[in-house]
Amino acid sequence: MPNDHQPHATPSVKNDLTPGRIWSEIIRRPTLDEFSTAFTPDVALGASVLPRTVRGAPDIRAVFDETRGMYETIAFSREENSASRTYLEWEGVFRGRLVAGATILAKDAAGLIEDVRLYHRPLFMVNEFSTELLRRLAGKMMADVLRS
Repeated sequence: MPNDHQPHATPSVKNDLTPGRIWSEIIRRPTLDEFSTAFTPDVALGASVLPRTVRGAPDIRAVFDETRGMYETIAFSREENSASRTYLEWEGVFRGRLVAGATILAKDAAGLIEDVRLYHRPLFMVNEFSTELLRRLAGKMMADVLRS
């Protein structure tokens, strides 16, 4: 990996959209109601940095509100779409070190997101990121994310 601590994502452009643009807009929507319109009522988030699956738009929003503040930088480098899935690759900087991963969005027939899968790498960053994320989420979610 490069040692200048900056992501080296070279965005691919498909249909004049920067990779991850639509997903980034969703997770930055200013209200829970606006955020929730992108998801099915029973949406689930499974992540390598969480001890269990998180369910429901309010708790998923809490996770992404915290993770946005944890990265020094983050950039999507690739996006692939099918009728039922969006695949995103990304690179970021957390605590001065490179972290990378993939986000997979599964959509229902109406195009609403019903499942989010979020994977980080390398393993030592998964552990460090998870520890910090769980510390930040303590007491901020409808369900206790620390219990499995």
